[in-house]
Amino acid sequence: MRRLLAGMTAGALLLSATACGSSVGSASGKGSSARGVTTVRVGVVPVVDVAPLYLGREKGIFERHGLDLEMTPAQGGAAIVPGVVGEQFQFGFSNMASLMIAHSGGVPVKAVVNGVATTGEKGRDFGALVVKGDSGISSAKDLEGRKVAVNTLKNINDTTVRESVRQAGGDPSAVTFVEIAFERMPAALASGRIDGAMAVEPALSTAKSQGAKEVASSYVDVSDRLTVAMYFTSARYAQRNPEVVERFAAATEEALTYADGHPDEVRDVLTTYTGIPAELLPKLVLPRWPAEADRASIETLRDLGEKDGLYARTPDLDALLP
Repeated sequence: MRRLLAGMTAGALLLSATACGSSVGSASGKGSSARGVTTVRVGVVPVVDVAPLYLGREKGIFERHGLDLEMTPAQGGAAIVPGVVGEQFQFGFSNMASLMIAHSGGVPVKAVVNGVATTGEKGRDFGALVVKGDSGISSAKDLEGRKVAVNTLKNINDTTVRESVRQAGGDPSAVTFVEIAFERMPAALASGRIDGAMAVEPALSTAKSQGAKEVASSYVDVSDRLTVAMYFTSARYAQRNPEVVERFAAATEEALTYADGHPDEVRDVLTTYTGIPAELLPKLVLPRWPAEADRASIETLRDLGEKDGLYARTPDLDALLP
């Protein structure tokens, strides 16, 4: 396993633990049981993407690597970043756009291991741009002048939706984005509060079961190998705890591989941390969980972010990625 030492300076922007609502000392990640197992807190989004962590914990993968995971749900990667930098969490799950935005602004984050990737199949991906079935909207271009929900603003979902609008011949600057948690998107769409939503599983299947229709596979529109998200830590934690970071990376890689090969077990574990109805489980489209991130797709996403003016400066991927 390669060394995952942080390559970032201590002078980078730090968010205080007080601002995150926790003390650094209470979240050091060094607490151990009598058996020497290290407890680490992980900020996650309660969607299908993070199923390998829950499944890996259930199968004892993390325990074999000397780790006990405590998962805390959040609305999106942008909300998790300050919790990791402030050491409320030792690790976090975040989409790549939010990580690049944070890094470009001097926030000391360091990607540790891959998280989740698109299936690469248009019309059969775990994330999609959906609209109300009777809305009359037939393409992403039709969302000009309309309201589209994403889980957090300025993240991978509004970035990829903009690209879908461009590819459909529309003007992405004419789309209004609003922030709504994934699990609330189906109801907001059904009630007409929004015109579209970039939803991921299980919210995607829930929306479709209520009559929503897909108009774009926005992740695939960016790249059929798109690395959607990764697990990350803070530069300070990586510098102080390189051995724990390596164990987390190794265990997560093993869990990703296991999840990729056991889709039925993934569906089962989803019932432990999401509110997905049992009857929708067979309909879920699962993502891919490759052990390695696809750098070329991340570079494409970075370039789109620059086009949309998301960065204070161009993200240094050599410093950000493991």
